[in-house]
Amino acid sequence: MNVILTIVLAVQMLSALGMIGLILVQHGKGADMGAAFGSGGSGSLFGASGSANFLSRTTAVLAGIFFVCTLALAYFGNLRAPSAGGGSVLDGAAPVTAPAASGAAAQIPVTAAPSAAPASAAVAPVPAAPASGAGQIPTK
Repeated sequence: MNVILTIVLAVQMLSALGMIGLILVQHGKGADMGAAFGSGGSGSLFGASGSANFLSRTTAVLAGIFFVCTLALAYFGNLRAPSAGGGSVLDGAAPVTAPAASGAAAQIPVTAAPSAAPASAAVAPVPAAPASGAGQIPTK
């Protein structure tokens, strides 16, 4: 299975590089207008109109190969059995631990939130000013 994936990936990369090269070699639609008025751009290896057909068709074939290889890679990528723990990559992620505080961060007091507060516990006071920045705007 790995050999097939490697071959398909290599064909996809070669077709992508071929498409890039062919697209850069082709001239735009506006270049034909300059050739009509004698700019000398009409003389080419394949003739006046032969290069457009050859390069366009070759680009289309390479685009089709690239598309088929992309679909094959997506199909083979989904054939792998999901892990026993679940289908998500995040399920197997290691928990993040906080690093030890050093420098200025060590001076900030940390209060742990109680897991089960009794009913008679004091409630934190509500701030008098709203938490928006409206109080920061100077008035005239």
